[in-house]
Amino acid sequence: MTPSARLQTAVARGYTRVTASALGPRQSAVVRIGFSFTWLLFLVREWPHRRELYGPDGPWNWEMAARLIDGNRAFTALMWSDSTVWFEIVYALAIVSSALLLVGWRTRTMSVLFMIGVLSLQNRSIFVGDGGDNLIHLMSMYLVLTRCGQMWSLDARRVARRADREWPPRDTTGVVLWAVTGTALLWAQLFTDARLSLTADGPLPGLGWGTVLWGLWLVQAGWWFVRRYAPGEPRTVLDALANVAHNGALLVIMAEVCLLYASAGWYKVQGSRWQDGTALYYPLHLDYFSPWPWLADIMASSGTLVMVLTYGTVIVQVAFPFTLLNRRAKNAMLVLLMMEHLGIAVMLGLPFFSLAVIAADSVFLPTNLLRWAEARVGRARDRLAARAVWLPGQRTRESDEETPAGTLVR
Repeated sequence: MTPSARLQTAVARGYTRVTASALGPRQSAVVRIGFSFTWLLFLVREWPHRRELYGPDGPWNWEMAARLIDGNRAFTALMWSDSTVWFEIVYALAIVSSALLLVGWRTRTMSVLFMIGVLSLQNRSIFVGDGGDNLIHLMSMYLVLTRCGQMWSLDARRVARRADREWPPRDTTGVVLWAVTGTALLWAQLFTDARLSLTADGPLPGLGWGTVLWGLWLVQAGWWFVRRYAPGEPRTVLDALANVAHNGALLVIMAEVCLLYASAGWYKVQGSRWQDGTALYYPLHLDYFSPWPWLADIMASSGTLVMVLTYGTVIVQVAFPFTLLNRRAKNAMLVLLMMEHLGIAVMLGLPFFSLAVIAADSVFLPTNLLRWAEARVGRARDRLAARAVWLPGQRTRESDEETPAGTLVR
């Protein structure tokens, strides 16, 4: 085979692989579950303080936030009205969309609502976030482009139950949900100061949030129409486009994680405290980062342990992008990184930051491990289901044996 023929064959194989299927379905499902769980847990934990963080009772009041939004042109639904009721509605919708995305119910719609909830709250008060919030901010937009509901979701279960039907169902729930979201978007466009421009102030230059949201809404309608009335070649074309968008978004998520660790590691290398191996000593003595002072004192008392952890942090962060060239090295480094963030969650009291980073790291989890976990969970679920069915029958047989002969049981 000539070199040009080999090149053509390789290009054809790559094209087929990218367009024929959504790569990493289990990894994308873990990313979906991880980020929705992290954001949901944060919102529930901060429920008593929600008005101080993002609402009308905070030091960063509505007028100050409006001036900031006028300058940075960020998207937030909380600027559509200064009503306390509106704030409570947005906060509640953020919780509901996170929970529904977690279980994978209508993931295409819920991923958009999840993104709107994240952007609305975080852009309202940008000074109360940390690195974990920034990561959730980015990933909420990437998840919209992924087919993250193909595994481990209520959507996947619904599709499996309908697999034997030749004609797609009517899907009344989807139509109603589409109509409700469209009505809400129209209300925001016409009767609020939503500033949903078609060409400005959007996620990309020349692309406004009005174009993004209305475009996603129309895509949902087109997808339903093709699935319902044109399941042949039009459905194949839309599937290919959706796979390309999913695979591209998954690649961006991977690049984002690599960039996160590379930039963090190389910035640490330039710090004198990281160079002499004492950087970890100082946050352990800050009250703000010491939820367990006695444990921090134990760790800080060992100079060798502090030096090993300090240098180890730099090494694993700088080396991680390069370990992607070797599967075993990548898996080993992934374990070390997750252990590092678990340590940060416990020692420095940053659980949501650690959960967000671990959720992003999950995009690199090996497929065999996820299949093994899926099989174990499936067997455990089947045992519980079998036991739940078997016990009532067992009790019935035992009661029949204990009933004396000649006794009438009604």
